[in-house]
Amino acid sequence: MLRDTHSVSLTADGEAMIGFARNILAACEQAAAYFTGSRPSGRLRIGISDDLALTRLPQILRDFRRDNPLVDFDLTVDQSGLLHQRLESDKLDVFIGKRPSGEQRGQLVKRDRLVWVGTPSTKLPTARPLPLVVYPAPSLSRTEMRRALHRAHVPYRSACVCRGVNGLIAAVAVGIGVSALAASLVPAQLTTLGPGHRLPELGTIDLALQTNPRTADRPAVRALTSTVLASGSRSLTAFRDESDGT
Repeated sequence: MLRDTHSVSLTADGEAMIGFARNILAACEQAAAYFTGSRPSGRLRIGISDDLALTRLPQILRDFRRDNPLVDFDLTVDQSGLLHQRLESDKLDVFIGKRPSGEQRGQLVKRDRLVWVGTPSTKLPTARPLPLVVYPAPSLSRTEMRRALHRAHVPYRSACVCRGVNGLIAAVAVGIGVSALAASLVPAQLTTLGPGHRLPELGTIDLALQTNPRTADRPAVRALTSTVLASGSRSLTAFRDESDGT
């Protein structure tokens, strides 16, 4: 310290020492939080329906990871039907995606209309089976399309089977066939087909969050669940809604 008859001040070395001390105290606090488990930590096995990659959900996961740096992800992006199976087989901690009609498990994030999608130039054949673009089984949207067409006695065929949402969007966009998506997940490349196409109603579909009962009480699982549910239904809405003002 520098001292005179009127004041006391730190030397340059003293100021440097204070900086070191602050860093040491911060590191001690971080270490204590890590080892006492006061912050969520560990590895989360998350399954996300691949069409939700078109929504704000990836950004929500990024922000969650920023706020919870001790939590690491094992992220699986796939069809909802396959992710349901992984959750039941104890291969996931959290699943976010579509659930079967009438299913009550999990927590509802958004209930949406399931709609037919095509392009502005889509014209449906009248003398031939309706060409469908579908996911492989098990697929919830595929099941609902077939169920509705059976009820309406409309013949159909699987004109294209796509493994992921990007392939499905591309196949519909180039005119191979029509498909179905949740209304809020229809991307800019496609359009909802209206009553003029004389297609049967598809009803609604649930976008839900489900947790593995074996790991649901882990702090990291609870923290992620709270984050997704707090973000509300807009977290599972396609980005195009922002530019459209809807």
